[in-house]
Amino acid sequence: MEEKENTDLEQGNGSGHQPPAKRSINLKPFSFVMLVFGLVLVTAAITFFVLTTGEDKVVEVVNPQKTAIDRKEFKKLYDAYDEMKANYYEDIDETAIIDGAINGMIDALGDPYTDYLNQSEARQLNDSIASSFEGIGAEIQEQNGFIKVVSPIKNSPAEKAGILANDLIVAVDGESIQGLSSSEAVLLIRGEKGTTVTLSIKRGEATEPVDMKIVRDVIPVETVYTEMLEGDIAHIHITSFSDGTYDELLLALDEMEAQGMKGLIVDVRQNPGGRLDKAMQISDLFVENGKNLFQYEVKGQKPEVYTAEGNRKVTVPVALVIDDGSASASEILAGALKESAGIPLVGVKTFGKGTVQTPMDLPDGSNLKLTTAKWLTPNGNWIHKKGIEPDIPVPYPSYAMLPFLDPATEMKEGMLTPAIKSAEEMLEAVGYNPGEIDGAFDKQTAQAVKKLQQDLALEPTGILIGDTTLGLMNKLRTKIQDEDPQLLKAKEVLLEKIAN
Repeated sequence: MEEKENTDLEQGNGSGHQPPAKRSINLKPFSFVMLVFGLVLVTAAITFFVLTTGEDKVVEVVNPQKTAIDRKEFKKLYDAYDEMKANYYEDIDETAIIDGAINGMIDALGDPYTDYLNQSEARQLNDSIASSFEGIGAEIQEQNGFIKVVSPIKNSPAEKAGILANDLIVAVDGESIQGLSSSEAVLLIRGEKGTTVTLSIKRGEATEPVDMKIVRDVIPVETVYTEMLEGDIAHIHITSFSDGTYDELLLALDEMEAQGMKGLIVDVRQNPGGRLDKAMQISDLFVENGKNLFQYEVKGQKPEVYTAEGNRKVTVPVALVIDDGSASASEILAGALKESAGIPLVGVKTFGKGTVQTPMDLPDGSNLKLTTAKWLTPNGNWIHKKGIEPDIPVPYPSYAMLPFLDPATEMKEGMLTPAIKSAEEMLEAVGYNPGEIDGAFDKQTAQAVKKLQQDLALEPTGILIGDTTLGLMNKLRTKIQDEDPQLLKAKEVLLEKIAN
């Protein structure tokens, strides 16, 4: 996998306004290129690199009998083009002008999920996805002129480097990407395994971006991870809704049931979405037959309601863990479990992606990805730009949102910087007392760093740089994983249900 674009729920390629097939939805390969998984995702695609084919028709086409010259609404556009071509002081690049006009129309929609790739960009993006699943592994989306991380992919180079949901990528290899679409940004970020890309990241209230060097690699294709927690509570983490996710989940459930599962935590944190049909299948496992899974609405038509009708159901108590990186298909699952199954949601409010995108291959090889529909929760709620609130709010600890520390930047006694304050907070979080957390690297801070270096089997210089900085951030990452407050709360909720 590679960098996905946004969180898009995608449908197949074509025209007309067909809702998703009742139990099967296919996506064109480019869909996946185009945006995540949007629901297939964003929401996905730039989603999980599940490349499939399909012929669902969901985009309205202009009457073919009505030629371009008859379209009065385009007269101004034609007049402007003719004036440019006739009177501009140099020859114009006709292809660039037309591409620019299309991009201008898309920008005027104000929709970050609608996108256009010219012939060259579409070919480059499609070829790179078809040839390899290599990159850094992060779902991204354009937002107000900036490229925002929706979520890193589990076990990807982006996650290992410390990329977090809501990070802003302001430059790639020193080149500003402000104003680029997510598709254009992806072309700069992705690359072959073993190559390095430098991302300039802004996080939280930080005023200055920090450069993060990430070595591209093959992106993990597994989407379901399992572990058995104390009390026979199974923890199943779904990282995307890809082609094989449903089958992976069935195997995981079989495994957990064989181990004596008494309760189940389904975890879709940092899951940007994926295929709509997989979200439906998985939701069906938890919802009583005949009850709503979600609703699908296109312009000018009443919403079509999709209901549960599967043979297999999960019968043990369940809790769903969500966060602000849970988007699109993850939110379809969250809505179904919350409103139709009464399953508690634990964590923080989800991303808020309630639209569906359709990628269209244009005759010249370019590609238009257009928002063509919206989806609603079982009760008819549209969560777009709102997200789904948890039933049991459990925020991340403050130290989980600390900014990345540049290992190349030296911090030592006598210095005073905002980065040192972040380092002091990290030291305190992992058990090393840095003294007053004020951004001043004093003697006590140096002693804390020396103790850290001793534990890391490094020379105790008291200077924070290189392997010491990386070791500190790794310890913090381990603490976040081992002392996960949202997971612990979900486990507590299920143990109480089992006991009662």
